[in-house]
Amino acid sequence: MNAPLVHPPKADAVPSSEGTTPVMAQFLAAKASQPDAIVFFRMGDFYELFFRDAEIASAALGITLTKRGKHQGEDIPMAGVPVHALDGYLARLIRQGFKAAICEQLEAPAEARKRGSKAVVHRDIVRVVTPGTLTEDSLLDARGANRLAAVSVRKGRAAVAVVELSAGSVDAVACSLEDLGATLASFRPSEVLVPDRLFSDEATRAALDGSGGVVQALPQALAEPVGARVRVERLYGVASLDGFGAFEEAEVSALGLIAAYLETTQAGKIPALSPPRRSGDSGFLAIDPATRLSLEIDRTQRGEREGSLLACIDRTVTSGGARALAERIARPLRDTTAINHGLDAVEWLVERRDLRRDLRDGLRASSDVARATSRLVLGRGGPRDLAAIRTGLSIAEGIAGLFPPARDPLTGPPARIAAALDRLILSPELGRLLVDLAEGLVAEPPHLARDGGFVSAGYRPELEEARRLRDDSRRVVADLEARAVAEAGVPFKIRHNAVLGYFLETSAKAAEPLLRPSGESPFIHRQTLANQVRFTTVELSELDAKISQAGYRALAIEGETFEVWRTTVQSLARSLQAVAEAVAELDAHAALAEWAEEVGAVRPAVDDTTCFEVAAGRHPVVEAAVKAQGDPYTPNNCKLDGSGAACARLSIVTGPNMAGKSTFLRQNALLVVLAQAGAFVPARAMRLGVVDRLFSRVGAGDDLARGRSTFMTEMVETAAILTQATDRSFVVLDEIGRGTATYDGLAIAWAVAEALHDRNRARTLFATHYHELAGLETRLAHVCNLSMVAREWNGDLVFLHEAAPGAADRSYGVQVAKLAGVPTAVVRRAREVLDRLEGEKSAAISLDDLPLFAQSQGRAEPSPPPRSSAVEDALQAIEPDELSPREALEALYRLKGLGRR
Repeated sequence: MNAPLVHPPKADAVPSSEGTTPVMAQFLAAKASQPDAIVFFRMGDFYELFFRDAEIASAALGITLTKRGKHQGEDIPMAGVPVHALDGYLARLIRQGFKAAICEQLEAPAEARKRGSKAVVHRDIVRVVTPGTLTEDSLLDARGANRLAAVSVRKGRAAVAVVELSAGSVDAVACSLEDLGATLASFRPSEVLVPDRLFSDEATRAALDGSGGVVQALPQALAEPVGARVRVERLYGVASLDGFGAFEEAEVSALGLIAAYLETTQAGKIPALSPPRRSGDSGFLAIDPATRLSLEIDRTQRGEREGSLLACIDRTVTSGGARALAERIARPLRDTTAINHGLDAVEWLVERRDLRRDLRDGLRASSDVARATSRLVLGRGGPRDLAAIRTGLSIAEGIAGLFPPARDPLTGPPARIAAALDRLILSPELGRLLVDLAEGLVAEPPHLARDGGFVSAGYRPELEEARRLRDDSRRVVADLEARAVAEAGVPFKIRHNAVLGYFLETSAKAAEPLLRPSGESPFIHRQTLANQVRFTTVELSELDAKISQAGYRALAIEGETFEVWRTTVQSLARSLQAVAEAVAELDAHAALAEWAEEVGAVRPAVDDTTCFEVAAGRHPVVEAAVKAQGDPYTPNNCKLDGSGAACARLSIVTGPNMAGKSTFLRQNALLVVLAQAGAFVPARAMRLGVVDRLFSRVGAGDDLARGRSTFMTEMVETAAILTQATDRSFVVLDEIGRGTATYDGLAIAWAVAEALHDRNRARTLFATHYHELAGLETRLAHVCNLSMVAREWNGDLVFLHEAAPGAADRSYGVQVAKLAGVPTAVVRRAREVLDRLEGEKSAAISLDDLPLFAQSQGRAEPSPPPRSSAVEDALQAIEPDELSPREALEALYRLKGLGRR
């Protein structure tokens, strides 16, 4: 499966707060609210961890475990991480399946002291970090989606709800119980929520095993439809969900689990989410987890992106476009019209190379608007997220301008591109936001709003005044001092101390005129010393207050400005997400067009028939690897028809190992994925009748976690194919029955092939080494034989990697063993045994008759070297350079004569 089922470790019971210090009581209260999370407790410049949390974190993160104080007579384990390094430690914890609760200081120590000398700084949980709820760039893969999924089953129907919190997208899919695993795996969630009642259900367990995400069990009560509906309505701020569509009970239940989890983990903050996109079980090509793993669609069998189909075709230039392309490849469509709309968009861009180049150049400068918006709405964003939105909106305007208005609907952009361009037209509100950010936000803002320095000079006059006082206070004071001297005619000097603040100081003699009573003098006497007299003015008093508060005021004004912009983004979140989705879609279309031109891919003809016709098809990943080594790739044809009218619906594929049977099978399955994802295919031509379910059982291994052998795993997957495949499915099977005794395996393979042909009637490629299956071509109406061509040359085996009509006459296993480096003596003995077996005419051969071991005095004797033939001896005696033409001709006739003997 994609990944093992992982359950986050549960923390021990929360210690009692009896007899603890106020700070420790505060920690224990936070821990009690999130008992299954590791609590990061903010104390100044560090996040501290205590008790069992400290022990777990020390082991998981490799940080020092120490002690601090005592609790009920026992030392308190403690560990800590610096505030600035939190993201790195969180990423490591999340990858190991832990949850983390962030308990922040919500006031400054000075504010706490106003309540009393023993008052404790107010702290509280501000968020709970889990694998499916990450939003920070430092914790996310920019080119991959990070999804939180929920599973529910009601009245025999299953549903999967999925949210990508970092981008605000929400999906709800209702499906049959049989399709639950395929539906869940198509989203590749990082975390899966499931009601505890289903957690131990065997049928649901298989789907959870193949999801690849961390599984969290929630109380069953949270999945009850009535309460779930209320929570979802509260999440979206609507009175009814009817405006989003007619949801099934299972869908509402799954969405309710998502809403409950977000309420808990986001500490009351409401994320900006798009309305749920509903797609039933007929909307997408069903691909079960075993098939995804076999075909390496978005991850290789080692779990890596590099080497997968997605990595091979990805030419996107934006992170949003990369995620959009990944979703298309992971969830190919099933609707013919929708598929052809996607193909129209790719074809239109293939034909317009210059426009595509300009589009991709413009997109390269774009930013991730969707994730920046999500962070700002959740209160985790900063000035750089505002800059990302500014850049994204500006790029969107520029991209829209690349496409001239279409005067002729026949030559204008196809529907998918036109719809994306419409979403790039900024509303007046988005236009005003862009202008504000362009005028008010500096070109390179800091990461955190609290640092200030991100509002442009001149954007807010009061901010400029505060900055001037903060940065140029000496010059301001000198100006005021000069004006005071000029006005009073007294040699004033402006001084400052902690008691009086700023004041005007002069000698006692010079101050005499100012000390005489006068109702019009602006100078106010403050203090008389032995030799100096000190004065102030209203302006100086105000200046004193302004200067002392200027730094705080500048930060406060910038904070207020940031909050205004953040609130505006929050109110326009859905419009911003629509722009981000449009940019991502254009990038995905353009990337597929770029790849198609690069590799010579063509548009497939997709219809509602049951045909599958490929001319000169190529495996995209293998071809790229072969060409990288400078070698040519051999294309192959394939033709199947589910109805059996035009050709066979089931092909028996035979041939030696290493000849390319598995590549041929996977190649045709991947062409189905590409075509139904709306992508061009590497072939000379392709016609595809839409496939509803894709099955691939190529290669196998033990499932040790479930105690299954290779053969048992193979049979479980084969059973799933036989029970779920329909007459619109596409099936590739490789070596069914090889894990057991020869006759048992042959019998199983024979029966499976008959069932797929007669009952399922699915288009099938069936690779086997049981040559007896070739006889099905004459026994069943719609079966044909294909073989991977290989030739022997000078005792060596040459693979042509070509699929040709007809059955293979032999498997060449001994030759393949030789190529693999099996010792020569073993290969020679294997060939002798093979010759004996192939020459035996009797149906029953006694094991005692097989010369597997030649024994002499308890040890095996080496076999004598093979004798050379008369032709070989005569050939060795000839010296070609010494022969005349006549002698050479006579030698040739002599050799020919020897060959007849």
